[in-house]
Amino acid sequence: MGNATEWFDYGVYAATATYLTHAFFPGALGTLGTMLGFAVSFVLRPLGGMVWGPLGDRIGRKAVLAATILLMAAATGAIGLLPTHASAGVLAPILLIVLRVVQGFSAGGEYGGAATYLAECADDRKRGFIGSFLEFGTLAGFVGGSATVLVCQLALGSAGMDEWGWRIPFLMAVPLGAIGWYLRGKLDESPVFSEVAERERPPGGLRALSTTYRRELLTLAGLVVALNVVNYTLLTYQPTYLQNTIGMGESATTAMMLTGQLAMMLVLPFFGRLSDRVGRRPLWLFSLVSLAVLAVPMYWLMGRGTAWAIIGFIVLGLCYVPQLSTISSTFPAIFPTHVRYAGFALAYNISTAVFGGTAPLVNEAVIEATGWALFPAVYMVGAALIGLVAWNFLRETAGTSLRGTAVPDAGELSRSFSLIPWRNAPLADGPSR
Repeated sequence: MGNATEWFDYGVYAATATYLTHAFFPGALGTLGTMLGFAVSFVLRPLGGMVWGPLGDRIGRKAVLAATILLMAAATGAIGLLPTHASAGVLAPILLIVLRVVQGFSAGGEYGGAATYLAECADDRKRGFIGSFLEFGTLAGFVGGSATVLVCQLALGSAGMDEWGWRIPFLMAVPLGAIGWYLRGKLDESPVFSEVAERERPPGGLRALSTTYRRELLTLAGLVVALNVVNYTLLTYQPTYLQNTIGMGESATTAMMLTGQLAMMLVLPFFGRLSDRVGRRPLWLFSLVSLAVLAVPMYWLMGRGTAWAIIGFIVLGLCYVPQLSTISSTFPAIFPTHVRYAGFALAYNISTAVFGGTAPLVNEAVIEATGWALFPAVYMVGAALIGLVAWNFLRETAGTSLRGTAVPDAGELSRSFSLIPWRNAPLADGPSR
């Protein structure tokens, strides 16, 4: 619920991009301004990761998660109250950018914390299945944002939405955020974190990450390049692409995005459970290779018309789901407990800021400059190839315990236990596999 609230904003921003352009960035380069507004929120994400990550490893996951959702909900609701360019001039887009920066700072600690918490609370043999529901929440936020915009479009019409209706979805984030904050306040602290916090542990923080865990940082960062270029191209830039490139209508675009995202949500738990049986690495390999092979043909198909656009979007979405469904079980397991939150937040957010959040802006800028409508597909292929390089350094961690201060590795499980005797101690929820 909390994660859905955090990502509700991104779904709303993507679905209302054309209205935001009219409200805040009038002129020939208006769409680029809107995409810049999206990308700038990612500038502060690495800083957010540097602050929230080590803090979460020091004081616990629960307190940080409560703080990040309050910041996000407040900033999202405030966007719905902003004056437009017509009434406030250049101040209007400046205020929008400031609020997007606040959202980026919040998101810098949100996703890594939520994934870390969920991975540490899940049974080792079901981590993939349980973890997939975090991404179910992410897509629920996107779907909820898109569905809210669609309902407003049908109720108010294009003119009503352009004038004031675009504000409604942003304002709805406030009660959603309050509910998420209340639910997170009722959580217990992660048992894995609590266990390590009570014992003497190695030094953590950014210095330990940069000196001891460089392989882990680079592996995660490379996988995130592939993950987020595809994510923000398919789930955020796609409405703008379809409307500007093939002339699809606003309501038809929103309905298509909603259908594709719902299809992805339905299969997320299936792939999560599959990863518990066959491992994380095989699913990532399948996803990266299929995206590298099918991205260009599917984008070519999208240009043939609305029906083909829906088919192409669903095919690429299903190729992407094996990555999406295993983020929460794969990424936290790359690091040991005492640097898990910080390592995830730092590598994930730096890579996302450089390659993920900028994807809509890069795609739009290249298409406007060259008229090359297939560029987003080629961009996705390049990202998938980078992901394949990182995949070679990814350890298999399916079924492996996340307890203790050693790097989880299914291939070295017995050696890890012999080096850390207290990890064999009886635990409240029974022995790990």
